[in-house]
Amino acid sequence: MSANSRLSLAVHALEWIELRRRLGGDRATSEGIAGSLRSNPVIVRRLLGTLRDAGLVVSYRGSGAGWALARPADSITVRDVREALGDEPLFGLHTTPPSERCPIGYSIRPNLEQLYLRAQMAADEVLASATIATALDQTLRASSGRPELLDNFAESVRTANNRAPEDRSIPSA
Repeated sequence: MSANSRLSLAVHALEWIELRRRLGGDRATSEGIAGSLRSNPVIVRRLLGTLRDAGLVVSYRGSGAGWALARPADSITVRDVREALGDEPLFGLHTTPPSERCPIGYSIRPNLEQLYLRAQMAADEVLASATIATALDQTLRASSGRPELLDNFAESVRTANNRAPEDRSIPSA
């Protein structure tokens, strides 16, 4: 069993878009984000399409196409992202009901439901307190031992800006 990583991928993509903006970059491309995620641009577009439908990002077509945050990064919480993704609960019960002839199997589900509900509420509270802006700040602090990473990112933004075509892009619906 593996954990659902969509929330992690989405937060990563939104941090990438915000860092690019902070460094003076124009819209982020699916290809650029996918390179950081080590993923496929199609997967990035699907993921960001879901976030666009929830009003967290805006997409642009045509010359200068790409993605931008729909509102300031300090107003988008990680909980907003999780809710936009419509992900399943953090904890799941047995996929098949356990044996009711067992003293544990008979009553474990209602007990776990209550425990998981309290844990979910606590997790939602923590996720609501973290914004994309604060998450990015923490990520950058954690990377401070490798300043060349930020330097290389900034250089790629400068290079892209120098060859960026005139902005004639059209917001996508």
